[in-house]
Formats: sequence, C-alpha cells, structure tokens
Amino acid sequence: QVQVVESGGGLVQAGGSLRLSCTASGSMFSINAMGWFRQAPGQQRDLVAKITNGGSTIYADSVKGRFTISRDNAKNTVYLQMNSLKPEDTALYYCKVETRYSVYWGQGTQVTVSA
Repeated sequence: QVQVVESGGGLVQAGGSLRLSCTASGSMFSINAMGWFRQAPGQQRDLVAKITNGGSTIYADSVKGRFTISRDNAKNTVYLQMNSLKPEDTALYYCKVETRYSVYWGQGTQVTVSA
C-alpha cells in the first residue's frame, strides 16, 4: 500500500509565503518524478511544478520566479516553496508521484490566498 501525504497548506495574505511538503511511503518501485498540481473550484487540475530523479524541473508559466520545487530523494519527499502568493494561487494542491509503472496521488492540501 502506497501512501502520499501532503502538508503545509493554509490561509495566507497576498504577498505571503507557504511551503508545501509531500512524502510517499510504502511498497513501490523507485520514484522517477514527483510534482505538484492544483485545482481551483470548477477548473481542471493543472501542473504547477515537477522535478525528476535527476533534478530537472518544470514550472507552469504562472508560477515561474515565485515557486521553487525541491526534492529529498532519500526521504521520498518533495517540497514546494511558494513566495509572492496571489489570490489566483488559491486552489487545492495535489502531490503526484510517478514510478516506472504507476502513478500515485495525495488527497490534497488547501491553499487560500486572501487579497
């Protein structure tokens, strides 16, 4: 059984910062990539940032320069440092874990940015 657990969401004022964490545990093949997606009410789930085993990163244009993804391979943990938050960043943030054969999702952590 694989578990993916996110933490770090919350309510913050515009311009503030939050740091999300996601840890994968359980029996699974080696992780190839970990990433963060977000979904606002009535919207589709979109990629925010992704990091591969080798450290390559991809960011959505809307968060470039404000968000930073990092990873601790030994702990199967990925982080998302979010700075200069905007009200439009408000969403449920999901962690995605990719192995060679499977994809696992967390339950999501809410990020709310007030104007």
